[in-house]
Amino acid sequence: MDRKDEIIRLQNKLLHQYAQHELKMIGQDLWGAPADPKVKQLHEKVAEITREKEDAPVKPADTVDAQAKEAQEAQPAPKEDIEALKKELHSYIGLNVIKEEVESLINWIEICAQRKAFDLPTPELSLHMVFSGNPGTGKTMIARLMSRIYHSLGILSKGQLVEVDRSGLVAGYVGQTAGKTTEVIKKALGGVLFIDEAYTLINKSENDFGQEAVDTILKAMEDNRDDLVVIVAGYTELMEEFIHSNPGLESRFNRFMHFPDYTIDEMMGIFDMRCGQSGYALAEEAKDELKTILEEKSKDVGGFGNARGVRNLFEKAIAEQADRLAASDEPLTKELLMTLTEADLKAASEKA
Repeated sequence: MDRKDEIIRLQNKLLHQYAQHELKMIGQDLWGAPADPKVKQLHEKVAEITREKEDAPVKPADTVDAQAKEAQEAQPAPKEDIEALKKELHSYIGLNVIKEEVESLINWIEICAQRKAFDLPTPELSLHMVFSGNPGTGKTMIARLMSRIYHSLGILSKGQLVEVDRSGLVAGYVGQTAGKTTEVIKKALGGVLFIDEAYTLINKSENDFGQEAVDTILKAMEDNRDDLVVIVAGYTELMEEFIHSNPGLESRFNRFMHFPDYTIDEMMGIFDMRCGQSGYALAEEAKDELKTILEEKSKDVGGFGNARGVRNLFEKAIAEQADRLAASDEPLTKELLMTLTEADLKAASEKA
């Protein structure tokens, strides 16, 4: 094993905990809570039965996994404590206005539930939302949290997040889009359907099928009003055009949240948070360099992408650190493996 391989191995060890957390969040987004023991038993039973059938071909592992996954999807995720979810909300860097709006929404839902308990009139809960803002401002992160909040408050039965864009809804031939969109909606029932860049569903050519997807979604929102929430997201001006393009959209989406760009200090905080989560630390002289890079990069908001750009910069910086350490004859220490230098950031900036 050469020096660079050894560095990569040690880096992977430092990144292991962070990667586990990220994979757990992705798994919860797709399938809800971790697998129930009964689901695991079903998985094993299906595999056993398959092996025993000598006259039938053995099913591929992905088929067995799909059956277990289907069973797991049918299991509602356990409800999380709303106070813990509020705490998580307020732990996010920036997004102060969004935090206030989400907290206010939680209060409103809880009061409506109390009024209902006393047989008092309650307004109809319209919980579909429009998220507007530039890329990387936290829209998907908050949509993920909202699905869990709605589940915790008893609004949604399962609380999963299904994220799609135009390509996941619109087909290329007549009659296919409705079916494709319906399949996505089925996966989202009991949770949140998050449609990114939703404005791309309109203002297309005469033979475009985006409107068919919109019509299918609107019907599903009406038919499943008690167990489906739809959040649409995209650039501010384009989302306004999208909502006002159809009376059905205007009537169903009346809750708007605008996500402002992160400030330089907030992006530095995000970078520092990623370092802490992954077992890295910035050298003292690198902090000024990071601020200079973020000030320059953030001038191109669309290209750099706010928090997304910070993540990209961080990932390239640790790659540059690996190359630098691999080329050095200096003995490896824990401190060396953890430290990101000014040179690492400069090299990363050129590639980010």
